[in-house]
Amino acid sequence: MTKFSDLNLDPKVLKAVADTGYETPTPIQAGAIPPALEGRDVLGIAQTGTGKTASFTLPMISMLARGRARARMPRSLVLCPTRELAAQVAENFDAYAKYVKLNKALLIGGVSFKEQEAVINRGADVLIATPGRLLDHFERGKLLLTGVQIMVVDEADRMLDMGFIPDIERIFSLTPFTRQTLFFSATMAPEIERITNTFLSNPARIEVARQATTSENITQSVVMFKGSRKDREGTEKRKLLRDLIEGEGEKCKNAIIFCNRKIDVDTVAKSMKKYGLDAAAIHGDLEQSHRMRTLDGFRDGTLRFLVASDVAARGLDIPNVSHVFNYDVPSHAEDYVHRIGRTGRAGKKGTAIMICSTRDERNLTDIEALVKHQIPRGGEELVSEPETAAATSKPETEEKPKRPSRSRKPKSAAPKAEIVEATKEDAPKQETPAASQPSDTQNEQAQSRSQQNERKNTPRTNDNTRNNNQRGGQPVGLGTDMPTFIAKSFEERMEN
Repeated sequence: MTKFSDLNLDPKVLKAVADTGYETPTPIQAGAIPPALEGRDVLGIAQTGTGKTASFTLPMISMLARGRARARMPRSLVLCPTRELAAQVAENFDAYAKYVKLNKALLIGGVSFKEQEAVINRGADVLIATPGRLLDHFERGKLLLTGVQIMVVDEADRMLDMGFIPDIERIFSLTPFTRQTLFFSATMAPEIERITNTFLSNPARIEVARQATTSENITQSVVMFKGSRKDREGTEKRKLLRDLIEGEGEKCKNAIIFCNRKIDVDTVAKSMKKYGLDAAAIHGDLEQSHRMRTLDGFRDGTLRFLVASDVAARGLDIPNVSHVFNYDVPSHAEDYVHRIGRTGRAGKKGTAIMICSTRDERNLTDIEALVKHQIPRGGEELVSEPETAAATSKPETEEKPKRPSRSRKPKSAAPKAEIVEATKEDAPKQETPAASQPSDTQNEQAQSRSQQNERKNTPRTNDNTRNNNQRGGQPVGLGTDMPTFIAKSFEERMEN
């Protein structure tokens, strides 16, 4: 069995590794460290929790032990997608380089520019940064990347998801062509493959496990959920989460609950606190100091439940996490691999439970297609309230009296009908010879037309009647001589 002493590492680095209690390297470490020490480019593909961080920190410290950095010109560069991951990498350098004199600089958001500039001006052997803050310092003229000998890209697939690929390409172009590149990722998307083909020169490809695989130490399950009503879905889903935590009992020592949206992270954390569960939220909108305090509390055991967005899903080494709950199905299938990778680390057992609502079934199908196996269903489809309750409430709503309509049509319909009946009864019966009498159909048509004319003229007689009375009853606009046919009724016109 390979040991760290067989990997040609610097003796001071081996002493620091021994102090941490590690003796045997993981497969990714055993595969990546030797070619890295030889100066070759390395492309490492391994699932989370396999020790990718030590795969590049140990050979970097061994190679950088000789030499000295100049002001504003770091000798090595490590790019990380998030502040938390960058801070974790910095902690690894502190642990493994405690017997080697190396200057380290950490460039992340949420920290004063002046403090970071002071560290850069003293010279940094190892520069650990997020892409955005690194480019900010470069554009201010405070940083030169022409002296970079070793460049590391950690969690490259996460960089792709966060939209950092253009920044990564720009940073590559600012570094020397002769640099050594160590490229690590848990999954290999086509875009990542394109970047490796462009910026890596004949890399040593170390693929420890099949891409996008999940650890065999993790027991996975998914619970199908359907709310009784749309406005109650969030409340019922949070209750289901608490029931799942309670159902795990003492086995759930601590847990990370992942949500897709930041607003859900805050809501779930407040709900868990309300019901007596020790929980805290962490997402990108919180201040860096607050996020670090929350992570430290979760690491040392003072905090039991960590409600997080995907900002904490990638690369963070939080030991002894017993459970991972996916409150939402991840939008990107690759995120599922990274989320559940927070448990079952270093050969320990872990449990991952996911809640899947009806609208998330397509994302669940994508996840199962990525990991190439069906995730066991933890139970039948759950509905927080039985449908019979909704059925029993229907008769009550039907018995309620209907509110009277406010439209004008029903009111006007009744008077119209009365007018029709009245005109039919009051219409004068003319005695005419049988031969000259019109048919019944013609009489009905004539009556209906006269009634329609009366109804049309009725609303407009308010002002016109007053004006006609003042003018002697003469129609307005017809002059003094009114045509005789206007004064005749419809029946009189029909007779003529």
